[in-house]
Amino acid sequence: MGLWIAWQLLTIIPIPYRGHYSPEDLGKSLGFFPVVGLFLGAVLFGLDLLLRLFLPPILVNVLLLVALILLTGALHLDGFIDTCDGLALKSSAAERLKAMHDSRVGAFGVIGGCSMLLAQFAGLMSLPVELRGSALLLMPTLSRCAMVYAICAYPPAKKEGMGWAIKQGASGKGMALATVISLAIAFALLRWWGLALVAGSAILVLIFARFLCSRFEGLNGDNYGAINEFTQLAVLILVYIIANYI
Repeated sequence: MGLWIAWQLLTIIPIPYRGHYSPEDLGKSLGFFPVVGLFLGAVLFGLDLLLRLFLPPILVNVLLLVALILLTGALHLDGFIDTCDGLALKSSAAERLKAMHDSRVGAFGVIGGCSMLLAQFAGLMSLPVELRGSALLLMPTLSRCAMVYAICAYPPAKKEGMGWAIKQGASGKGMALATVISLAIAFALLRWWGLALVAGSAILVLIFARFLCSRFEGLNGDNYGAINEFTQLAVLILVYIIANYI
């Protein structure tokens, strides 16, 4: 059941089994976040192979980002945009959280969201051919694992919303399972370089998550989405660095 809960939390793809879950059930789903990420990566991989047969690379990369946004209902990108709006305020954590809860999108959120998409597009364009498939698979896999780490390792910014519900049921077992699955996938795809990629992205996620925690006095659902988007970009950049400088 944990896999299906993770599926419902992270995608908009319908499945036959649906229902209402306790915080414990939601927490147990965390270990399967990277599995859902791998599925999303497999969809991107398949689309990439298909679209490159008759479309130019620049259009293929745009469509891959659009596909990922559609498959996830723009949930994580929306979280990144809201987080940017909160960070724009030079006030208390409570005021920043209030700004994030506002349904209206601020200028900083728009700029941040556009910048993130542009950076991810540039990252896709820069991928070396020999590592492109592995990067497409690992980008959503490791980013979903990063969310598990953020949920388990940091205090909640507020005691409400879906992020709080998942946090209540979170445990070290879920984080351990997500980590093992992510390491196994990375090693299967890139061997020892895959483990180096996981380590590098983990360091960057640690820095970013602590920065967000210091600004919001904890993390909420929007911050988890922001960490997901940040990690996707980090993976693309690190793959480029591994291919060209190491």
